[in-house]
Amino acid sequence: MAEGFDAIIIGGGHNGLTCGSYLARAGLRTLVLERRHVIGGAAVSEEIVPGFKFSVFSYLMSWLHPKVIADLELRRHGFEVLPASDMYGPLGNGDGIIFSDDMKRTQASFARFSRRDADIYPEFDRYLGEAVRVIRRLILDTPVDPTKRSWREFRDGIAFLWKYRRIGKTLHRLIDLLTLSADDFLSHWFERTEIRAVLAYYSGIGTFAGPRTPGSAYVTAHHLLGEHAGAGGWGFIRGGMGTISEAIARSGREHGMVVRTEAEVVAIDSDGGRVTGVTLADGTRVAAPVIASNASCKVTFLKLIEPAKLPTDFVDAIRRYRTFSTAFKINIACERLPQYRGFDPARAGFAYPTYCHVGPTIEYLEAAYEDARHGRWSTNPFITPVAPSFVDDTIAPPGKHVLHLFGGHAPYRLDDGEWDAPTKERFARNALRTLDDFAPGFSAGIIDMQVLTPPDIERIIGSPQGHIFHGEILADQLFLKRPAPHYADYRSPLKGLYQCGSSAHPGGGVSGLPGHNAAREILRDLGKRAG
Repeated sequence: MAEGFDAIIIGGGHNGLTCGSYLARAGLRTLVLERRHVIGGAAVSEEIVPGFKFSVFSYLMSWLHPKVIADLELRRHGFEVLPASDMYGPLGNGDGIIFSDDMKRTQASFARFSRRDADIYPEFDRYLGEAVRVIRRLILDTPVDPTKRSWREFRDGIAFLWKYRRIGKTLHRLIDLLTLSADDFLSHWFERTEIRAVLAYYSGIGTFAGPRTPGSAYVTAHHLLGEHAGAGGWGFIRGGMGTISEAIARSGREHGMVVRTEAEVVAIDSDGGRVTGVTLADGTRVAAPVIASNASCKVTFLKLIEPAKLPTDFVDAIRRYRTFSTAFKINIACERLPQYRGFDPARAGFAYPTYCHVGPTIEYLEAAYEDARHGRWSTNPFITPVAPSFVDDTIAPPGKHVLHLFGGHAPYRLDDGEWDAPTKERFARNALRTLDDFAPGFSAGIIDMQVLTPPDIERIIGSPQGHIFHGEILADQLFLKRPAPHYADYRSPLKGLYQCGSSAHPGGGVSGLPGHNAAREILRDLGKRAG
């Protein structure tokens, strides 16, 4: 006889753990099944090099939602944010630019390049802020489907329209973000390419797009959605990003949630259009009337379920869902951190730039994208070097450091070969050469490193084509259409099967929101209140 639970979560990433924790708090006997030996998915901390603990995939606390932090009491379970510096962008001429939450500091930095751009920045910040505030409300909502004709859908649609009845002038701003390229959007405001690049940089993070790709303006906004008030600010997590996952798991376990690692789900079982449980790689069956999948929609619906059990148009939509990735990550154990030409602590107002953007101009960013569009890695990649060990003494031996390099572009498929060991070595040398151009001599102090290309990310955490957001976050894969029309409400064509991962609204990033929102809908269907 199969072991039974009230709910099973497939995948112990932070969203799966979040969904499970909410269900457990509501009184459901909940089981989380994780394929790997460690929980966390992309939010993990692992000692890849002896003595050095890496945030292997995700690397910054930017928008874990304050509601999730408060509801699950994460601070009580070890969640602690350590400050990162303002963003420092080294420029090719030995100069640098600063982007800060401090309006005056940002303006002072911008003024060194353009007094006009500095003067207009507060107005731009207010303009963008109004649109971002609406999006921040939307990310907590369940997308409504106006084509469904049930009384509940009608009622939900009316409630949604009423909630946003005063959107008014913000609507055209949202349309601009969803349709314009980042550069077109920013060119309405700023004249200097260095200043536009500060914000346009975000348009390529985790997305196969350049600053001149239509719709990339929204990607920029997506990365600015973090609500730092109540979240402990943005920055590094003491002990690495895995501490977030561990804190969520502790919260759930406190309410009876069971977490099992090295427990790979190979099939979602169903009968008569309703889920009945799951089958594991070792043949074990676990029964449950509710299953929430934190795996990618492509894994969930194309690998774990027989296609014949799903509507053809739904399967076709999942197959069309775009996951092609060009993001890479290099985790470095080093003797010393990069020393950027032109960085002056006195002028910057902080001791060291623990958070940097190497991508000095719009033209630089677009050239990096163009290389990838033609199947090549970027000759001059954009790179985000972050240095958590500058503020966290728990992740490296005394006097040594951890440096994470996240960047683009490194296409999942190369036109001229495979991602074999020699290719990865050449690629890594080129990325380090790029960093050395801005911080001379850094690579000479490397102790060891881990190089992750999209195929590596896919292999390790199961995200198709290595996409860090489980799929593009451009307009055609957002809200009502994420991951497929008529199923953006965390449900699926099989009764009792839900989606709680980054393939669902509002998409990727360590926010906890897909897990939070999915749990809300599960409990709603069960007639229960969240605990």
